[in-house]
Amino acid sequence: MDSQAQRTPETPAPLQARMQNPAAVIPEAMPAILSVMKAAEKGGVPRKTLELVHLRASQINGCGYCVDGGVRSARKGGETDERLFAVAAWREAPYFTDAERAALALAESVTRLSDSADPVPDAVWNEAAQHYDERRLAGLLLWIATSNFFNRLNVPTKQIAGAGW
Repeated sequence: MDSQAQRTPETPAPLQARMQNPAAVIPEAMPAILSVMKAAEKGGVPRKTLELVHLRASQINGCGYCVDGGVRSARKGGETDERLFAVAAWREAPYFTDAERAALALAESVTRLSDSADPVPDAVWNEAAQHYDERRLAGLLLWIATSNFFNRLNVPTKQIAGAGW
């Protein structure tokens, strides 16, 4: 009998990455990526907000590696399970501040650029600008872009959630 036929939902097929993360294959890339992340953190957006934004972008992009790593990192930073579980449904969950909601809306718009003729509507931008000054918006945008960057490395190479953490 074929081993594929013997698998059940309880015993999924072992996952395997197609290759190492490209930034590991070309290690000269990693310092530049980390520099952008450090610069984004200096924008002044609270770390918990950055963690939520990274998690939401990674959920949208289907990056299991980044979702797993983002949850782990957020927990280390003191984030609650209640809020982490609700990130995918942040609009309907009462656990987020208005500033966090604005950051999450911006993250969704920036992550889904090709989904709309007006990918970052003025309403989304203006709401974010009410909560974040220009420096914080810059940091937030750099963080969103970097999250999407990592998603675009990890998804096509099928990086495994939990590997390396």
